[in-house]
Amino acid sequence: QVQVVESGGGLVQAGGSLSLSCAASGSTFRNYAMGWFRQAPGKEREFVAAIDSVGAAAYYADSVKGRFTISRDNAKNTVYLQMNSLKPEDTAVYYCAAKVGAALSTTAGGYDSWGQGTQLTVSS
Repeated sequence: QVQVVESGGGLVQAGGSLSLSCAASGSTFRNYAMGWFRQAPGKEREFVAAIDSVGAAAYYADSVKGRFTISRDNAKNTVYLQMNSLKPEDTAVYYCAAKVGAALSTTAGGYDSWGQGTQLTVSS
């Protein structure tokens, strides 16, 4: 089972950019599709973006489409989330998740391993 650890969260002003990273270990990274989810205070965890195991396909929530980009480097066992044009409503704890198999998933239940999360706060 792969283990994942997020990094890169922080405080940023609205309109700014930030990149999150998720480092995987413990298993063959290229055998896993990866996803990013987020959870704001008082809200349920929601899908943000996902990428298949080889980086050929990606999918985004409508709320972040055109602003966020998910990518992965299988040589470095790392998946990234580049976030641009950030809004206060993007404030949340961001979680990285790994799913066994090639195909990406937009549902939290489809993922097998989760990180501890990293906090993003966007100030207005």
